[in-house]
Amino acid sequence: MKKSFQKSGANWIFLIAVAVLYLILGLWNPQIVFAALEEFLTLLKKMLPVLGVVFALLFLSGLVLNPKAVARYLGKGADIRAWPVAVIAGILSAGSIYLWYPLLGDLKSKGMRDALIAVFLYNRAVKIPLLPMMIYYFGIRIVVILTILMILFSVLNGLLVERLVSAQEGRKNTS
Repeated sequence: MKKSFQKSGANWIFLIAVAVLYLILGLWNPQIVFAALEEFLTLLKKMLPVLGVVFALLFLSGLVLNPKAVARYLGKGADIRAWPVAVIAGILSAGSIYLWYPLLGDLKSKGMRDALIAVFLYNRAVKIPLLPMMIYYFGIRIVVILTILMILFSVLNGLLVERLVSAQEGRKNTS
């Protein structure tokens, strides 16, 4: 699907169509176009630091992580130590989730298990900056129990994802 989209040139057609639409709208009502451009630039200023961090991580992962190392530590043959790494990385990760997808896709292409990707994504729900506020409103006991349950269920979720993916792959291989 992705290859046919790129081969057809639809991405360039879409870009040109949007530019033409903005040009027509600018001739009709320039204030709307300037407001949209200003909003875009404001959003871009907010996203650039996060994008920079993600691209730096992608660059560093390309330098540091080779497919054999990722497969050994986070791949099919990984031992129990891979799970806490995925949990802690998920908790410590910050920024918009869709900015992490390229890095996770890169790690998956190098051999990272689907279960560990699911654990990473699940644990992004544990927000360290929000813990003091949660403790204030709900008490430390509830927050500790909730955090432990979220971590435990992330591992259960990862195992379930891995089982579903392997079952789906098994069906594809038999047909």
